[in-house]
Amino acid sequence: MTQDVWPLVHAERAALIEDLARLDDEGWQEESLCAGWTVHDVAAHLVDTALTTRIGFLVGLARARFDFDRQNAEGVAHRRGDDPQETLRRLRQVARRTSTPPAPLDSRLVEEVVHGEDIRRPLGLTRRYPTEAVTRALLVQTRTSASFGGAKELVGRVRLTATDTDLELGAGPEATGPALSLLLAVSGRRVALDDLSGPGVETLATGL
Repeated sequence: MTQDVWPLVHAERAALIEDLARLDDEGWQEESLCAGWTVHDVAAHLVDTALTTRIGFLVGLARARFDFDRQNAEGVAHRRGDDPQETLRRLRQVARRTSTPPAPLDSRLVEEVVHGEDIRRPLGLTRRYPTEAVTRALLVQTRTSASFGGAKELVGRVRLTATDTDLELGAGPEATGPALSLLLAVSGRRVALDDLSGPGVETLATGL
């Protein structure tokens, strides 16, 4: 997509910063939907991804011996402040950036929306995401190979039908539910499967 992605990305960063600013220390230590990461860790990851450039991403990947998980872990360790307020300050500093790794620009919406839910759901927080942001994130995620964290292969075996917007993707048994829950499910968040219905849910579950 075009550069019009950035207002959506910046709006999501601002909304998350507002939510994080209200947390106490216990909230920052809550386990997120990202296995092994706390809310604090996910916030640090978002600082890291906001600062990532095309060249920087390739250099970091090579340094991590082409291990994406290791690269992400190193990014969290580098960007995580000594305390939550330091990490929050860093997140505010990068909130308006427009740098990106070598990936489709709409992948920035996947980062902000999915990780936003990684933080909010365990804390019992909710957000009404703009339909455009969720739809574009879901579209790019289903066009991205699993080797790059996407669900292209998965939607070759299941049809995703959103109940809150006019969107159908994939082929196979149908999984129906809110677009946000479909996005989370194809992004590996099993908790979102509870929001879905249809025979395709089993296909999604076995593919995660």
